[in-house]
Amino acid sequence: MTVGVGLIGAGVISAQYLANLTTFPDLEVRFVADIDLERAAARAEEFGVPASGTVEQLLADDGIGIVVNLTLPSVHAEVDLQILAAGKHVWSEKPIATSAADARRVLDAAEAAGLRVAVAPDTVLGAGLQTAFRAIADGRIGAPQTATTMVLNPGPDRWHPAPEFLFQAGGGPLLDLGPYYLSTLVTVFGSVARVSAVGGIARPQRVVESGPRAGTTFDVTVPTHSALLLEFAGGGSAQATFSFQSALPRAGFFEITGTEGAIVLPDPNMFDGASQLWTQRSWRGVTGQDQPEPETIEAAGPDDGRGLGVLELARAVAAGVPERASGALAAHVLDVMLAAARSAETGTTVEVASRILTPAPLPADWDPTERTLP
Repeated sequence: MTVGVGLIGAGVISAQYLANLTTFPDLEVRFVADIDLERAAARAEEFGVPASGTVEQLLADDGIGIVVNLTLPSVHAEVDLQILAAGKHVWSEKPIATSAADARRVLDAAEAAGLRVAVAPDTVLGAGLQTAFRAIADGRIGAPQTATTMVLNPGPDRWHPAPEFLFQAGGGPLLDLGPYYLSTLVTVFGSVARVSAVGGIARPQRVVESGPRAGTTFDVTVPTHSALLLEFAGGGSAQATFSFQSALPRAGFFEITGTEGAIVLPDPNMFDGASQLWTQRSWRGVTGQDQPEPETIEAAGPDDGRGLGVLELARAVAAGVPERASGALAAHVLDVMLAAARSAETGTTVEVASRILTPAPLPADWDPTERTLP
């Protein structure tokens, strides 16, 4: 048996999803939908998907059990509600919504219908982060205490052919990049209890720098730099910085310090990468300016890329167990990001009311290339 999959949104990111989804034996990609029918048809033909057309046509296909929502963030919730109303499970690109109320509507609709909502990023299911999560769960650094993470770059106007949505409501580095890093933090530390943040806009206008619309000027309406201080409900704290205004790029810096050691994780925006581990024992016998060499923990597990979360959702539904990249986790991360935005606007610390259960790491032998569904 395979689970039928449909995809809404044939834009840039759809190629990465389809390159993987069409190779997983447990899934069958049946349909690509887009408001631009020619674009949908071209993407379907590129990856050997048998049908394309409108959203309505996709949702009418009884052979589709999971719909992948790759639309703009501003309509994620609206499209998710359409998918749920058609009786299908949802995999949505991040963020789950642009308001807490809309996220709640989506989760309530799924619960009422007995359906699942899972949300990107599924980089948290990749070999790199999962290997690190297993090391932390095994006590290699003791109890996690603090974390520091950042991602800085000049901004997607340098490479994206239509970057405006990433600099307007529902975008910015906080909502665009934040889910990768905050989902990783929450997976390790648990729920965030309160947030303090600052933010700003360096340039109120940007210019599209690549593609057929190069030279087009557009307005920036959300902060292009956000710096957060997070306090976790279970103890511990973290600093996180997200920026679209740094000429000096820093991608994926992520370190966690525990009672017995420290670990540097691979880039949360990637699916692979080794971790570096230091322990208190590493320092025994070290004197002067000498520093101990870290232990390298090579990634073990799947690093296929975007689409792993869709597969994990399908297998979780079949097994009757919770999916790991859950809508509840995504809604909590959204609450954290919205609290950070409010903190930056008001100059106050903002409480985060929602709480979640953190998912256990994937088994080291979890294999996307196996056919597991009966």
